[in-house]
Amino acid sequence: MRQSKLFLHLPDYINTPDSMDIDRKGNLVLSCPNFADVSTTGCVVRISKGERKVTKWFDVPVHPVTGVARNMGIAVVHRKDEVYDIFLCDNQGWSGNEALMYKGRMLKVTMDGDKMVKWATMADNMEHPNGVRYLNGYIYVTQSLMTPVNDPSGKLVSGVYKFHEDDENINITNTLEDKNLICAYLTHNPDCQYGMDGIVFDRENRLYVGNFGDGEVFRVTFNDDGSVKENISWAKDSSQLTTTDGMIFDDEGYLYIADFSVNAIARVSPDGKRVERLAQSPDKSGYEGGLEQPGEPIIYDGKIVASCFDLVTGPDKINTGHEMPATLAYLDMD
Repeated sequence: MRQSKLFLHLPDYINTPDSMDIDRKGNLVLSCPNFADVSTTGCVVRISKGERKVTKWFDVPVHPVTGVARNMGIAVVHRKDEVYDIFLCDNQGWSGNEALMYKGRMLKVTMDGDKMVKWATMADNMEHPNGVRYLNGYIYVTQSLMTPVNDPSGKLVSGVYKFHEDDENINITNTLEDKNLICAYLTHNPDCQYGMDGIVFDRENRLYVGNFGDGEVFRVTFNDDGSVKENISWAKDSSQLTTTDGMIFDDEGYLYIADFSVNAIARVSPDGKRVERLAQSPDKSGYEGGLEQPGEPIIYDGKIVASCFDLVTGPDKINTGHEMPATLAYLDMD
């Protein structure tokens, strides 16, 4: 098994790093919800290629009721020159606090260099928006919980939503009747009732989404009109992959997945038939470069870089508590 290494100790104003993307200059862009300290709010930072200097890009616009932002999934879209649209999942209800339920938002922030030009709420009233990807004018979003939906089995329902990049003020009902909901799933694992999380497209524009609790990856293909053509189970091996958080493809079609609960990174073969655990870390190893509850991997500068969320505890988690400083870890590519 491979040994993870320290990529970066993050500044003190970051306590829980999460999702990542890359800007046109090759900077690593990191979304930080900062759940570990309720007195802090979410921000987005850029990490320069080479010297790995961390610079805060912007503080995410706060929710008018809660007064904070809890941005997780991020998709950075370059428009022209230094203008970017940044799509963010503001997962207000992630902590499970009932007062924060249905306050989740999808946000669109437009940046010109270091200046925020404008921002908009694309959708609100979401229970648990988590991961986001952009493709051809649309964003695709995983929502890990949809508790208003009562499946006869009693199992948790979660789903994938699709929004046009210019949508604003869509009120989500968190039901199967939402017109933006394109796929719904059940999580069967009774010990981890947490649903769709990781999300990514391959080179053929097929969508892959991970059911966190079941450790299962689904592949979604589309008709020419954008409707769902096929939605199938694509990869699953509980001996090698326990949970599916963020995920990314490399240039050869291998899919890398953050196995959040067991401090590991797994890799799936291009045909989906082979799942293998590449690296795993013990608890309290983040300072030295261990995979302390990896939230998302990204292929960056010839490495597999992973954010270390390092916060959630429980009987199915290796992690036993949060430590500072927050870190990013990495694995060498083959």
